[in-house]
Amino acid sequence: MDFQLTQDQEAIRDMVRDFARNEIAPRALEWDEAQHFPRELFEKLGELGLLGVVIAEEYGGAGLGYVEYVSILEEIGAADGGICLSVAAHNSLCTNHLYLFGSEELKRDFLPRLASGEWIGAWGLTEPEAGSDAGGTRTTAVRDGDEWVLNGTKTFITHATAGDAAVLVARTSKEQGHHGISAFFVPFDRPGVEPGKKENKLGMRSSDTSSLVLEDCRIPAGYLLGEEGDGFIQAMKVLDGGRISIAALSVGIARGALDAALEYANTREQFGRTLASFQLTRAKLADMATSVDAARLLTQRSAAMKDAGLKTTRESAMAKVYASEVAVAVAEEAIQIHGGYGYTKDYPVERAWRDAKLCTIGEGTSEIQRMVIARELLKALESHS
Repeated sequence: MDFQLTQDQEAIRDMVRDFARNEIAPRALEWDEAQHFPRELFEKLGELGLLGVVIAEEYGGAGLGYVEYVSILEEIGAADGGICLSVAAHNSLCTNHLYLFGSEELKRDFLPRLASGEWIGAWGLTEPEAGSDAGGTRTTAVRDGDEWVLNGTKTFITHATAGDAAVLVARTSKEQGHHGISAFFVPFDRPGVEPGKKENKLGMRSSDTSSLVLEDCRIPAGYLLGEEGDGFIQAMKVLDGGRISIAALSVGIARGALDAALEYANTREQFGRTLASFQLTRAKLADMATSVDAARLLTQRSAAMKDAGLKTTRESAMAKVYASEVAVAVAEEAIQIHGGYGYTKDYPVERAWRDAKLCTIGEGTSEIQRMVIARELLKALESHS
């Protein structure tokens, strides 16, 4: 399959690249050091249509596809992994979940606010006892007349403090296992929902991450997304797209680290020669570039399949696990090429290394991705036997 971008797609990519280099990269270290979520930046991202990328224009979105989306995320990720993580979580998880499964009334009420950046969205699956095992969800939702009453705690929630609303999954039946989990849209101005502990993270520090506490939080009955009991199935479908976005984020971080390593190696002199003139350095750069391109191609394949309406469970997992591990490896090699300077905050490669590690954990660990890939391979084998 040919992944050559059209002229329009190239124009979108180039616009985002310029924005990221001028508006994000110069302040990335400052935001990282302060663990600051720059809300004012997200207003600009909303104006550019980058907070409702795959949302139809009738709901205030940009109406673009996943091929454009992954190129957008790569450019932002190359400038700052934390900002890109927030853009990805807002687009792929909260906004997309509402778009796919919300009622027409909910979509018309809330999607324009999310797509414009007026509201920042969160997505709540993880709990203290339910991470990779989403079936262990303990947050409860009990129907009381025309309302649902939610109680529980979500952890590691992007935008739990800085956001304005979340899609949350909660258990509506104890007896039905995965089919006893439902999804809800929860605006943060409802009584009974509050942010908890803000996490002090290794990387992705410009992206807000906190716990979210629900104490007798009441929402209208119509804020249920889809059918009662479909929350787990919805979440798995949303994660197929979410994993494409984490793969694109990973490609961005890796490419940013490679760009920095190339520039440094081409200007830094040792023993009267540039680092780039040494064969060992060239071999490192060649391997890094090959890995980045391979990760990008896997990501573009899954994006193209998503746009074609095809199932991407295996391909999304492949792109996510490979690209995330490439990001860690390429960022580490970039530090090595920088030598002692790479271990300081004077250069962006140490931040890329810290940011990259989350990509192997968030939205399904590398171990979970390998389980998904193997399961899909074996299912395909059974269907042909």
